Amino acid sequence: MARIAAIVLTTLTVLAAAGGVQAQERDFCADRPGKGSPPCVLDAGRLQAELAGVDASFSRGGGTSVDDVTYGALELRLGLSATVEGQMTWTAHERVRTKDRASGTVDTVSGDGDLGLALRWSLRHPAGDGVSLALEPFVTAPTGAHGVGGELWQGGVAVPLSVPLGQDWSLNLSPQVEARENASGTGRHAGYALAAGVGHAIGPVNFDVELWVDRDEDPAGPVTQTSLDLTAAWTPKALHDVQLDASAYVGLNRQTPDLELAVGLAHRF
Repeated sequence: MARIAAIVLTTLTVLAAAGGVQAQERDFCADRPGKGSPPCVLDAGRLQAELAGVDASFSRGGGTSVDDVTYGALELRLGLSATVEGQMTWTAHERVRTKDRASGTVDTVSGDGDLGLALRWSLRHPAGDGVSLALEPFVTAPTGAHGVGGELWQGGVAVPLSVPLGQDWSLNLSPQVEARENASGTGRHAGYALAAGVGHAIGPVNFDVELWVDRDEDPAGPVTQTSLDLTAAWTPKALHDVQLDASAYVGLNRQTPDLELAVGLAHRF
């Protein structure tokens, strides 16, 4: 997996160098936090690293309890041209602990996650100002540990959109459709997701309230998850290329984790 990641990064760096650098630097714009994607694209030649230090979800119901904790979920973004950026994602470690509360039996799986690759192509306002729209195809390679990562290649496309509402308010939408691995481990099925929210900036801090819905059409039985997501992101005035963030995702039905908490940061180089 490390060899694959090195090849991808080298290729993207060469493409970025060929794309040139923008005359005027764009405002800092991170994918974190939240479950949706923004439509903004990095300046050509700029690299941005985004890291989830800890992301933990907790589920209690149906006679079982599940604690799913990830450490070091990394996203690397690289501006390839004025309107296109490349992305790579990988999780250093994930630990899933499942307990049967009736018998007390505990099952634990852990390891690194799959490798994700994506391109974001801006269709309108790549800097994220004004009404911004982008197309984001992505694939996931089954490189993760058994029981944590998938067994098949998966992929899909997202269409992030942001609309300024005035007075430092914004509307953000991120629908996506993808081909997901069947629970049986053979074959794929359709999955759909939508993150829709409003954001409000107060000085260097941006607050977002988001509704997330995910529909998984697995042949073993469809599953719908939905959550109310609350996020805050702070960009210190003295560090305009750094963002710190915190998130809380509250499950709204029984098929969604009851609570998910995450903290992380982003740094533009």
